[in-house]
Amino acid sequence: MAIDAFLGKWCLVSSEGFEDYMKELGVGMAMRKMGSMAKPDVYIIKDGDTITMKTESTFKTSQFSFKLGEKFEENTLDGRKTQTLVSLKDDGSLIQEQEWDGKKTTITRKLVDGQLVVECDMNGVKCVRVYQKA
Repeated sequence: MAIDAFLGKWCLVSSEGFEDYMKELGVGMAMRKMGSMAKPDVYIIKDGDTITMKTESTFKTSQFSFKLGEKFEENTLDGRKTQTLVSLKDDGSLIQEQEWDGKKTTITRKLVDGQLVVECDMNGVKCVRVYQKA
């Protein structure tokens, strides 16, 4: 599966374990509460070999651009500066690995029955967020 299958606008329809995951990341309580309430739209856009992921909510908007397999510095929504690598696996999943201050988290995006399923994992604390194509 090519990256093209991920392109478009995606709207959050369900979220499980997100607050616990944010807590594991070290996100403060106020931001966790707002993050839990936000229903973000995610836009995945491709321009040549550069991919941009834009996350938009009433609370905050962020975006980052990358090329598959090339490390880059990402400024996350919660204020972390990470060294991030995004790669497309043979099974069609998109794996985003963030490293900062000796810590690491993995965000896996895959398409399941036409939905975008995002699994976040840090130290075994997992969260699953499901998006529907707009």
